[in-house]
Amino acid sequence: MKKIILVVTLALFFSCNSTAQKTASQEQEEFTVNKTDAEWKKELSSEAYYVLRQEGTERPFSSELNDEKRKGTFHCAACNTPLFKSEHKFDSGTGWPSFDRAIEGNVAYGTDNKLGYSRNEEHCATCGGHLGHVFNDGPRKTTGKRHCINGVALKFVPAN
Repeated sequence: MKKIILVVTLALFFSCNSTAQKTASQEQEEFTVNKTDAEWKKELSSEAYYVLRQEGTERPFSSELNDEKRKGTFHCAACNTPLFKSEHKFDSGTGWPSFDRAIEGNVAYGTDNKLGYSRNEEHCATCGGHLGHVFNDGPRKTTGKRHCINGVALKFVPAN
């Protein structure tokens, strides 16, 4: 009898992964721009690769784009998709470029639980590159959103 209880207990213990967990880890999103890991490593700097492909975070206040104030558009550093307009950029004081909105359809969203709590993660909708996270503590006069973006994930394209 003890053996049966032990076997049943072990079976339950090892079957605790829900179908949702299995699906999330097995699903691979399809993006318009698909490259191998080796191709991304060859094209991106080591820091850009770490952020865009390995979902890392750059040090705060380390990006020149944090202080960029010219008119223009912020593009994905990996695939050049326009992501944010300069008129939607604001100084959040966090040390990362921040925007109150993204260019519609060019940013994809997901959930990040790596720190033990849930955050809304942002990716380039074209190549899947990790950009940063979006929070609900942005300017109340506009959207109330703060898109907190790694500067190394962006490329600034000045207006004319």
